[in-house]
Amino acid sequence: MRKPSVQCPAVLISAPASGQGKTTATAALARWHRQQGLRVRVFKTGPDFLDPMILERASGQPVYQLDLWMGGEAHCREMLYQAACESDLILVEGVMGLHDGDASSASLAMRFGLPVLAVIDGSAMAQTFGAIALGLASYRPGLTMAGVLANRVGSESHAQMLRESLPEGMAWFGALPRNEAYGMPSRHLGLVQAEEIADLEQRIDQAAQALGRLSPALPAPVNFEPPQSEQSVALERSLQGVRIAVARDAAFSFLYPANLDTLRELGAELISFSPLSDAALPEADSLYLPGGYPELHLHQLAHNSAMKAAIHAHHAQGKPVVAECGGMLYLLDSLSDVQGQVAPMLGLMPGKAALQKRFVNLGMHGVTLPEGALRGHTFHHASMDSPMTPVASTLPQRPLGKAEGIYRDGRLHASFMHLYFPSNPAAVSALFAPGAPT
Repeated sequence: MRKPSVQCPAVLISAPASGQGKTTATAALARWHRQQGLRVRVFKTGPDFLDPMILERASGQPVYQLDLWMGGEAHCREMLYQAACESDLILVEGVMGLHDGDASSASLAMRFGLPVLAVIDGSAMAQTFGAIALGLASYRPGLTMAGVLANRVGSESHAQMLRESLPEGMAWFGALPRNEAYGMPSRHLGLVQAEEIADLEQRIDQAAQALGRLSPALPAPVNFEPPQSEQSVALERSLQGVRIAVARDAAFSFLYPANLDTLRELGAELISFSPLSDAALPEADSLYLPGGYPELHLHQLAHNSAMKAAIHAHHAQGKPVVAECGGMLYLLDSLSDVQGQVAPMLGLMPGKAALQKRFVNLGMHGVTLPEGALRGHTFHHASMDSPMTPVASTLPQRPLGKAEGIYRDGRLHASFMHLYFPSNPAAVSALFAPGAPT
């Protein structure tokens, strides 16, 4: 019997561009409504590891990615439906500008009937604020606009000027003042990781307090339909009894909750460890080295010789190793940061890498592996020089995108591409399963 539809207040928070304050506004809304006793679930549109760390702290719940290209409509619908069954409010933070990309925030909002709350940085404008709001609302017919929130406003009179500029009928959700006390610090890949912001709780609370003075009302209920098929039920427990060691610390933290859920649903037992501080690997059949910021911890990684020996021994036994982006950089002979400081890494893959001041590659990618086709993305400032020959290359979603190499050595799989495991759980199972390669 098909499950019934459910209703839950929901809104997608977007903006004209990146850097407008979407994450601060979303975190403030999540924290304020949570303080009112509501169960709040937050999602992030598109591939992003950093914003969800902040939003998880604000909401008290794991933050999952919604992406129509990377995960597919059925997967997104299932996650939203489950959240609606368990929550009093759903917030979805958009990616980049509202209409940017093929699988844009606007596309997601329209697909699932989510009204849009536009966050617009009003710090350097007056009546143009209204023109931007009108353009966001009318650019794509059929989009429902919940209203507008002004950010980084200089004064009450400035806020009033911005409000008066809005077209007739567009709701005003208020204004957040310009205040560095609740802004979120950033670095080259985006926001600083949540655990590195010592006063993060205070920042979120102050933003929530500022927003709370506006007494934000709950958005209108949205009708959420169940998925046509139960995707998770169809997963075979092909990794039953398999123990996977997952690197999780300040250097390796770029992990999709949905990836870990997929491994667990396949039957795997996940054991976290720290390449920074642990002297040995936990007893495990497979190893997962996700992305992160190894370049910020060169000295500590280089001097953990016990961990280096443990990972070499794991690989020598023919056990699977899946390394993504920062995880792959850790496997190389050496890595240098953006200041040119060089440190030896594991030496499990020949080659060296160096951080650059600009993006080296960014975008959505698919890849066809012997195990099956997977989707994901790439997002890095590092350039790599290795004598290894890629066994395959990714296919960028954008026509002019730059492909990434896939490197293999026995059961070692490494690439700059971050795989999204729900896009093909069977292929992921084959990557991590002990035994001979597929």
